[in-house]
Order: sequence, then C-alpha cells, then structure tokens
Amino acid sequence: MLVAATVIALAWANSPWSDGYRELWETLVSLRFGEAALEMSLGHWINDGLMVVFFLVIGLEVRRDLSVGELTDRRRVVLPLIAGVGGMVVPALLYLLIAPAGEAAQGWGVVIGTDTAFLLGTLALVGPSISTQLRVFLLTLTVVDDIVAVSVIGTVYSDEIDLPALALAVAGLVLLAVLGRLGVWRTWPYVLTTIVVWLATIGSGLHASIAGMVAGLLIPAFAPRREEVEGAARRFRAFRQSPMPEVGRSAQDAVARAVSVNERMQLVLHPWAGYAIVPVFALANAGVDLRGGLLAVALSSPLTWAVVIGLVAGKFLGIGGSALLGSRLRLGRLPQGVGPGQVLGGAALSGIGFTVSLLIIGLAFDDPELRAEATVGVLLSLVIATALGWLVFRLAAIWHGETSAGLPTHLDLPVDPARDHILGPVAAELTLVEYADFECPFCARTTGVTKEVRGHFGDRLRYVFRHLTLPDVHPHAELAAAAAEAAGAQGRFWELHDLLFEHQDELELEDLAGYAGSLGLDVEKFLRDIDEQRHAGRIREDVASAEASGARGTPTFFIGSERHAGPHDAQTLIAALEAAASAAPAAVIEPDAVRSECLPGSPLGHPTSSRA
Repeated sequence: MLVAATVIALAWANSPWSDGYRELWETLVSLRFGEAALEMSLGHWINDGLMVVFFLVIGLEVRRDLSVGELTDRRRVVLPLIAGVGGMVVPALLYLLIAPAGEAAQGWGVVIGTDTAFLLGTLALVGPSISTQLRVFLLTLTVVDDIVAVSVIGTVYSDEIDLPALALAVAGLVLLAVLGRLGVWRTWPYVLTTIVVWLATIGSGLHASIAGMVAGLLIPAFAPRREEVEGAARRFRAFRQSPMPEVGRSAQDAVARAVSVNERMQLVLHPWAGYAIVPVFALANAGVDLRGGLLAVALSSPLTWAVVIGLVAGKFLGIGGSALLGSRLRLGRLPQGVGPGQVLGGAALSGIGFTVSLLIIGLAFDDPELRAEATVGVLLSLVIATALGWLVFRLAAIWHGETSAGLPTHLDLPVDPARDHILGPVAAELTLVEYADFECPFCARTTGVTKEVRGHFGDRLRYVFRHLTLPDVHPHAELAAAAAEAAGAQGRFWELHDLLFEHQDELELEDLAGYAGSLGLDVEKFLRDIDEQRHAGRIREDVASAEASGARGTPTFFIGSERHAGPHDAQTLIAALEAAASAAPAAVIEPDAVRSECLPGSPLGHPTSSRA
C-alpha cells in the first residue's frame, strides 16, 4: 500500500492534473468549538495530526517491549542500541560532509530515520526465507532510531516555544504517568489526556509527533494477570447462565481489565496506522513534479546525493559496522541464528527512510526546489537500499551459508536415557521430546495429547519430558520442577508429573509436600532436596538446551531431533511422527549400553524413567 500510494502520488504530481494535487493538500480545514479554532491545511492535518497517531502506536509498541516483550531482557538491548546510535551518527556525518553549509545543511535530520514498515516489508521480499530473529534485531534498533528521530523533529525542527502551552503539555504527560501508576484500566482517560497533550504541543511550537511518541511511552503495559483472567472467566460463566445486560457488561469490563490499556489501544490503532494513515501520508508527501528538468537538476544536486549517501551508505556502515564491531568487542551478542552477513543485509535495508525522512523534509526546507531535490534523494535511496540489501543477502547465503535468520530447529542436547525422563522403550524407533512448564495451562492440556500419541504408536515411540521453566509468567514453575526432580530421585517422577499438572493452581511448598506424602515418598528427603536445590543444575541444563534448540515457549515439541512447528493436537503430532518414520529409519540404541531404572507397574524391559 505504501508503494501504491507513492506511485499514485508521483503519477498525479506529474500529470495534467498536478495543480489539483497541490491544491488538495493546501486546502484549509478548520476545527471550531465556540470561539476556539484550530485551522491548518489538509497536508498539515495529515503531518501534524494523523501522523501523531502513527508515532503514538510506535510509543505504545516500545513501552510494551520494555515491559513484557523482547526488551525486558536488557542484555538483548545493548547491541541493537549500539547499532541504532551508529545508524544515526554516521549518516548525519556523511550528509554534512557533502552538504556542509547553507540551507541544505539544515536537512541532516532527513537521513537519521528508518521507515520500519517499509523495512519489514522489504525484508520479507528480499531477505532470508525465515528471518524472525533478524526481524526482532532490526525492530529493536529502530526503537532507538524512532525515539531519537522524533526527539529531533520535536526540538530541532520546531518553531519558537510557547512556555504556557508547553507547561500544559508537560502536565498532561505527568497525568498519563499518574494514571498508569494508579492502575486506571479504562481507555478513555488516557485518550482524552493524549488529545490535550497533542493540542498543547501544537500550541507550544514543538512538532506534534513528539507528543504521540512520549504519550505512547507512558501508557502502561503488563502481562495478563492470572487472577483477573480467572475473574473474567467466572463472569462470562455467570453471563452464560444469566444473559442479562448488566451481567454482560460486567463480563466485558472484566475482560478489558485483564488486558492492558496499551495493548487494547494498539489493537484498535494498528490497522488505522498501517492501512490508512501511513499510505495517506505517502500520498500527500511523495508527489514531486519532476517535469521541466527537475529530475536532471536533482540528479546533479549535492543535496540529492547527500540524502542518498547518508541513507544508503550511512545506514549500511553505521548499523552494520557498529553491530559487528560491538559483537567483536563482546559488548553484546548477535541474535541467535543471525549471521554477520544478514546483519549487513538488514543494515542495507535500513537505508529506506521514507516516512520520517519525508516528514523532516517538509520541516527542514522552505524552498520548494530543495524539498523536491531531497524527496528525489529519499525515493532513490528506497530503490538503491532495496537492491543493496538483496545483493548482500544473496552473497551471505552463497559465501557463508546464511540461508536462515530464524531460531535453531535442531535439538541441541541429544536424548540420553542415562539422564532424561523417558516413557516407552529406550530403543524405540520414534522419539517425541517435550519442553514444558508445570504451571503452563497449555502444557496441562498436552498431557492428554501425548497419552493419545503414545497409545497410537505403542512401543514404537519413546516420550521424553524436559523442563522449560518460565518464572516471569509462572512464579511456581521452578519450585514445581524441583519437586518433580526430587520425586524422580525416589523413582516417582511420572506420578508426581501427573499430579502437578492436575493441580496447577496448588503448587505451594505445603501442597507439594502433601503430594509427596500421598505417593508414599520420604517427605523429609523430598523437602530437603528442594530446599538444598540438589537438582537445580539438571533443571538449568534442560532450560539451556531449550534455548540452544530454539524453544522459547511452552509446550515446544521435537520430532526426533527437529523442532516441531505447528499445532500441538494429537493428529498433527501423529502425522509428523509418521512422516519422520517414513523419511529415515531411527538409529537403534543398544539397551545394554545404558543404565535405566524400571518403575513399579512398567513392563519388564521397558524402562519408563531414567536418571543420572
């Protein structure tokens, strides 16, 4: 849609109807309420009004990533932060080397931004077939890019500051922070306050985009809380039993309370920002009349090439060089599954400035000719950066075998009957490995699924359970895993495994002691094992192997040694195992080569649990 809007804008601006194109965006539109009035051209309403929603969505995304997303692990931020800074400093320096003086020098901000939408869309077209990890890396560094770019727009390219209006805007931002701290869960107070901040920012002389970004950063995000989700479920059951309007409203409010304001606003605004606001912005700003020799003039203009070199070469060298140098100096690590060549390919695509670049062009230059030359530079950069990115990705694949930029799919730690918990013959033809968390409700559901799968294959299958504890979302997961291992030390791993999944809401230490007693375990030894963390190393080893194998959530299954991608229902897993069986016969493990332990009730010669 961005490409289509850009093409339409260029065609319209260079057609016999070009006057209509220009006059449309110069049309005055006013908003009046009594004596108060806000009047701007249609183009300004788009750039100073609609684009505020676009930057608000960016701010919301950044806040969510900082609170519950990729940026919660601050170690993952270091390298993208370094790359993001390099991706702004180097382009600005290259620009100023080519256009060091005069009005052209004011446009250095044109080359600091990256168009995230164009970047990700182009990555999907010319990048590796699987690029999830590279995508996360690029999104993280564009967080830095967006914050700095909006700050530059809001301060460097703003008018004289009106202090009373600025004070009102700051007061509005403080109110947003207070609403978040008080846990206000309804959306309308945040929306009204953001509108006030926007109006005050316009009145202050700062560019309105900074209002959107900062407001988004202040609107809270959090993971759904178990008690609120369960409360919503109870109210919906009440509504099903008594479908009255007030009960339905209560259920609706309970669902809203369980989801953060941040994510609810994103859900509403994302489609508008992506499918309406950004294409309309491109339509209003990409239309350059290239007739009358303007294209030839632009191609010979230092300003045009300052933009092209700043965006294309500057982003490539700044982002790619900073990331690789930071990795070499051990300041941070490249994302798992991402190679150096793919980082350079992503750096090349970051030379697509477009949205932010076009916005700054309109603010930096009063001369229409300079605006046109800079816009030509941005459009040329889009084409050249895309071609360069495609070339770098192809070379990385050919020379270094970097064909995928996704998470690993191969089981990092091979199944070892001497340490792993196994149901079924250790020499079985097929292997199903599950990484799970005892407090994960999805894992509890898959216990029935795995029983059905084992029933289907019988002695052809061995099922392996490994721990992937997620303490950030499941506070009792590590304690439950330690309890399972303590039970395993007394030969009762699978019995306690089933009890833990049956009682996911009762995983306190006293609950675990009760389960141990009901199984006839030595409770004192059981609790001592937990208290002294005797099996913590084993659990950490499982978690490390999960990460190295590309498992990020629970449950994650491996068919043999390859990670299963797709649904976790029994029929899908059965089909995947049958496909693995027909593709290649499994290697046979000699029973005499391993030391295993049969549990009571298991068929002789079919060990169901083994431990080191």
